[in-house]
Amino acid sequence: MTATIARPAPDAAGVLSAPQDAPAVAQLLGRPMPTDRLRGWVVALVLTVVGGVVRFWDLGWPTDQGTPIFDEKHYVPQAWQVLRNGGYEDNPGYELVVHPPLSKQLMAVGQWVFGYDPVGWRAASALAGTLCILAIIRVARRLTRSTLLGGLAGVLLIADGVSHVSARVGMIDIFPALFVLLAFAALLVDRDDVRSRLAVVVAEGRIAETVYGPRLGVRWWRLAAGACLGLSLAAKWSGLYYIVFFGLLLVGFDAAARRAAGVARPFVGTLVRDVAPAVWAFLAVPILCYVASWLPWIASETGTDRHAVGQQLPVGGPFGFLPDWLRGLAYYSTKVLEFHATLDTPRGSPHPWESKPWTWPMGLRPMLYYYESGTAELGCGSPSCVSAVMLIGTPALWWVSLPVLGWSIWRVVTTFDWRHVAVLVGYGAGFLPWFTNIDRQMYFFYMTPVAPFLVLAVVLALGEFLGRREQGLERRRTGTLVVGMYTGLVVANFAWLWPILVGTWITADRWNAELWLPSWR
Repeated sequence: MTATIARPAPDAAGVLSAPQDAPAVAQLLGRPMPTDRLRGWVVALVLTVVGGVVRFWDLGWPTDQGTPIFDEKHYVPQAWQVLRNGGYEDNPGYELVVHPPLSKQLMAVGQWVFGYDPVGWRAASALAGTLCILAIIRVARRLTRSTLLGGLAGVLLIADGVSHVSARVGMIDIFPALFVLLAFAALLVDRDDVRSRLAVVVAEGRIAETVYGPRLGVRWWRLAAGACLGLSLAAKWSGLYYIVFFGLLLVGFDAAARRAAGVARPFVGTLVRDVAPAVWAFLAVPILCYVASWLPWIASETGTDRHAVGQQLPVGGPFGFLPDWLRGLAYYSTKVLEFHATLDTPRGSPHPWESKPWTWPMGLRPMLYYYESGTAELGCGSPSCVSAVMLIGTPALWWVSLPVLGWSIWRVVTTFDWRHVAVLVGYGAGFLPWFTNIDRQMYFFYMTPVAPFLVLAVVLALGEFLGRREQGLERRRTGTLVVGMYTGLVVANFAWLWPILVGTWITADRWNAELWLPSWR
């Protein structure tokens, strides 16, 4: 994920000419990427391997007497149908297909490799969770221009309980989390690439040739971001929110770059030069990726609602000119939308583990995925033993969310730091839309794609504590101590929670000691 920063070319005599507007070039390019590329990749790969070991450790435990736990009971059998049928589900008797197929297709690959057993159910999730660690290290390094802070982001994500548990169950939320993070990474590389292209134009004295600024050509990283967003949408419909939010972020990046380059009309220039191609990248490409995930269903004979035309829908009518598969897909999507729109909290009888979004930033209402109690024969060293898996955000990480997000907002208001803008957009895309329908049943696992952006916000704040080398040795020592102590606290907190993140048999007293707040029970 490294953009090539273009520099002015030497003249015929081999002399590198000075840019015609050196300050503008410097402002466009900003702080350069670290020069320790090899070390950067070594850090990323080593931490990814460590995270993979943590995520895959004893992946086959626990089960519900050999069957899936919690909502695995929906997605694991559906993924098996996908594997059996060659890419699509066919359970018309229940009509409980309420999400797009990509997540279940990926889970089916794990079942194809490992079989229909607990490891096969969860292997694809664990791999996606491991790749999230690699992605966030590279993203944080690009945001901060620091290999150290990039590695720190990887450590914090490894030690995040939400990301850990989501990567160890056969459910779908870890897949959109991965694709959203990859889209965000591609956006950051595109930002650097656009600025390097504009820097060349400024250095060559061509920036004023038109009031709109130059055309920037094909932007492959922007297309990659659109493709990743399409995959997130194909994994879960909440990916639509990220398409909207990241699309706005992209326009903001482009306008800021043109303004920094000295374009006479930067905002109009963005509309003229950048928005139309962005519509292609952030609308057409995601739609194509989304439809591609349905190709096995389109080619099927027994897919749910595949042949709705002639059964639930009339053969002719005002939309008779559309292909039958498209009308069937629209009908299916309408039924799914109806399911989600009517999934309200029953008055007086809420789901025992549902929660509302204002509790999510600090993880005040986690979710119990699995619980079993037994006797001393289970080996916990006490007459009463407990095995449980709880989706819970590591408190040392999640409980600082409000001051950390407040700091990011302050940085945006006072300095308009683009890094904090980007992270807040990513966080808001996964959090704010859920306030539009408070009566709907909602659950803490909706924050799985948001967890990486919380980590990035924390890393940006820790970067302020760490300071820069030019601030002096003593300042760096103090900052390193603070950052090291906080990181150690998060890791220690994760280690304390480990038994209830993986279902280890523990005593009833230890189980009660893990539940710090009344709302956790």
